[in-house]
Amino acid sequence: MKHPEWVLKHKIPGSEIRYIRGKYYLYGYTTVWSKEKKRPQKKTTKQIGIITEEYGLIPTGMSRKGRVPKGASKIKDSAPLDTNFLDDFSEIKDPRLERNQRYTVSEILLVTLLAVICGAEGWQDVENYGKSKINYLRCYLDYSNGVPSDDTVRRFFRAIDPDHFKEIFSHWVECLAETVDAKVIAIDGKSNRRSFDGDDKMLHVVSAFATEARIVLGQEKVFEKSNEITAIPKLLDLFDVQGHIITIDAMGCQYKIANKIIKKKGDYIFSLKGNQGELSDDVSLFLSDKKKEKSLTSCVDYDKGHGRIETRKCFVSNDVQWLRDRHSKWGTINSIIRIDATREMTSKREKNKKTKETRYFISSIKNITPEMALKSVREHWGGGGNKLHWVLDMSFNEDYSRIRKGNAPQVMAIIRHIALNLLQRCKPKRQSIKGFRKICSWDDAALTTVVTKK
Repeated sequence: MKHPEWVLKHKIPGSEIRYIRGKYYLYGYTTVWSKEKKRPQKKTTKQIGIITEEYGLIPTGMSRKGRVPKGASKIKDSAPLDTNFLDDFSEIKDPRLERNQRYTVSEILLVTLLAVICGAEGWQDVENYGKSKINYLRCYLDYSNGVPSDDTVRRFFRAIDPDHFKEIFSHWVECLAETVDAKVIAIDGKSNRRSFDGDDKMLHVVSAFATEARIVLGQEKVFEKSNEITAIPKLLDLFDVQGHIITIDAMGCQYKIANKIIKKKGDYIFSLKGNQGELSDDVSLFLSDKKKEKSLTSCVDYDKGHGRIETRKCFVSNDVQWLRDRHSKWGTINSIIRIDATREMTSKREKNKKTKETRYFISSIKNITPEMALKSVREHWGGGGNKLHWVLDMSFNEDYSRIRKGNAPQVMAIIRHIALNLLQRCKPKRQSIKGFRKICSWDDAALTTVVTKK
């Protein structure tokens, strides 16, 4: 068979070209003496690589096109735009002394990220994963000194600058966010229960979560839950708010935060409780008035599952000029919302047990429909911020993590968010995050899809 010129130019002494199922392969061969035929006979040794017209010879075992310079990342050149983990995070400032740098920043970050994706929860898990997957890791980076020990990884993450790491994460996640229609962004706080160390309090992180795409857009560390009010404005500076609906629970229901969202050309829906005093009383009295209820627009939604039937009825009023007149600092309010949620248990143990809850909200959205209001509220309090916390606790076991020294708790919280973002992009529809992490640990092809998906 005559091969094209672009294929023949890659042939080297001691090799032969084979055309298999529409592709060209380069194999090495040697000659051995055949006693039966009494003459030298050609014997194939190994596959050298695959030959393509666009990229030339791609050596066997390479996870990207072409040869990789020593110390370079194979992921880096094949990843789309700037969404690659190593492209951005390898720029982190190295806190180690030069004489102690047996492993590059990229090598430590890559083995840690892949280990977390595949189920690692502590430093020893990272080392164990690296040792068992050293051949896979070398498809991307050299690892000429082997895999860093748990002590090396531990000291590295305790020492790096968490603020710089957070800034790089925000830059990295921007490219992911550009590809999704993140209409509702839920902002909520979460404590890592076992991250306390002596007199140091547990880590509390406020996160911004794109509910439809299920991507973490940013996070801000606070010392305790009461400090969320000061953390939320800083978090809003990390991503683009324009065109999105920001949902925040009652803790963040502050007129200064509302003004900042409007200034950035976004909208908001805030949960309203007793911490707002007269504002909360005025809204609840107005929406609870049976005489005025007929003038409100409303809708009903039903949800069945998990041994219960839930009925949600939403009432909306866009007549709020009286409310703005009474509360001059809240000039951004354009609608008020009431949701009555009735839950009826259907399981044998709790059959016929009913609970009822009424919640109130304020919003900047003009002429909001009850359907839109109910959907946005459900995105946050039903499957948004709460869903993020549930996944981190149940799938990543975050509440039981004993990483607690130095800057490591905050940095590892960000790495879990990175891992979650990557997993969400590739996870099959009917697969859980916990189950998909197991698949990635078992199947290198699945893991490669997660870290290199365009």
